[in-house]
Amino acid sequence: MNHRQPIQLVVFDMAGTTVRDNDEVLLCFAEACKSEGLTANNQRLNALMGVSKLEVFKILWREQLGDESSQNTIEEKAAHSFLTFKEILESYYHNAEIEPTQGALEVFHWLKQRGIKIALNTGFYRAVTDIILNKLGWLAGLDTEYKGGVGTTIDYSVSSEDVPMGRPEPYMIQKAMAVFGITDPSLVIKIGDTPVDLLEGKKAGCAASLAVINGTHSKEELEVLENDGLLLSLNELPEWLLSNGYVTA
Repeated sequence: MNHRQPIQLVVFDMAGTTVRDNDEVLLCFAEACKSEGLTANNQRLNALMGVSKLEVFKILWREQLGDESSQNTIEEKAAHSFLTFKEILESYYHNAEIEPTQGALEVFHWLKQRGIKIALNTGFYRAVTDIILNKLGWLAGLDTEYKGGVGTTIDYSVSSEDVPMGRPEPYMIQKAMAVFGITDPSLVIKIGDTPVDLLEGKKAGCAASLAVINGTHSKEELEVLENDGLLLSLNELPEWLLSNGYVTA
């Protein structure tokens, strides 16, 4: 076993990683695109999972209209599409049953027992993030800055709306580190279920950037990307951390 400096923080993605995702976000995107006259198939939309949702529409409109279109046109169309998407998405999450993924709560408990901080980050904007956290009971006890403490399920929540840029840029991870006074990214593990989760962890300089393969992307889609480990589910995270020397038994 490798012996390393023990980690202090694990940054988890939400939808598909810690929050069960049955392609709901993909379906909401598809519905919004159809409503807005935006051509994008499910494969293209899935490839953009984890990216800030407003940024997704900027990317898609730029692809559809071409480089000859003005930036103002792209911005305006993306903003309108995003509003449509928000209405669809918020309506869905207000009415849907929301559950944690397999092993999420057990892994949170395991990390808490060892004094390791748990942060959730997401490509969702803050309003939807709060709807999801509240329905799961994970918002309970967090302060106005979304920081937790004794008895809270998680220790911190950060959304793409809370930073200058979302994934794959490292700002959400860096914000979580700053909240806990962590200056060395080698004390942080990032885990998600999308290509941009993996890249985000790499850009932040995390000790390891991992992905689960029971979320929105398959093993085949993720194994071709730079990664430090692909897990069947979050259930495998404790053993991975122990066997790689990031946590002592």
